[in-house]
Amino acid sequence: MTIKVQPMGPYQTNCYIVTKDGKDIIIDPGVDATSWVTVNVTNPIAILNTHGHFDHVWSNAELQRELGVKLYTPKEDDMLLRQSSWMPDFPPSTPDVLVEDDAELDIDGIKVKFRHFPGHTPGSSTIEIDDAMFSGDFIFERSIGRTDFPYSNPEDMKKSLEKFQKLDFDKTIYPGHGGTTTIKQEQQYAPYWIKQL
Repeated sequence: MTIKVQPMGPYQTNCYIVTKDGKDIIIDPGVDATSWVTVNVTNPIAILNTHGHFDHVWSNAELQRELGVKLYTPKEDDMLLRQSSWMPDFPPSTPDVLVEDDAELDIDGIKVKFRHFPGHTPGSSTIEIDDAMFSGDFIFERSIGRTDFPYSNPEDMKKSLEKFQKLDFDKTIYPGHGGTTTIKQEQQYAPYWIKQL
């Protein structure tokens, strides 16, 4: 499995292309991601969203049209794909698949695990493929997603961090912004963030 990453737009939101068994999965195609994605995929099979904020989903609809693949989005964040209170010119998109909480999917033979960690948004989820966890804006290196946005919820974030602490395995975390980290490393900081919320 190979992973390509490119920070997109003014918020430098990480867009990922995961290639496994000759198939490409696009994760969080943000602002102006289409041109980079299209030149870096050869056999795209799906677009996945970790959550619905505009800087992670901006290019959803354009890539759905260009690549002819399905869009998978956590079900609770469906409404965030319709419009953005921050960005009046936000291009809306419509998921082909609304992903249930903690769903395990088989996408063209590739096992994909969505793990629901609400707080930053109602549907905020991590996406696991093999030994990689794509964390969106839930967990960053030594930090967590903000909970002062519309639809954010500090109490939900606390519960999500407690759930995250109980994970009994380690994987490399590929966050929505910044560089990589690991589950075990960020579990050390979770008690601090729980106290701050």
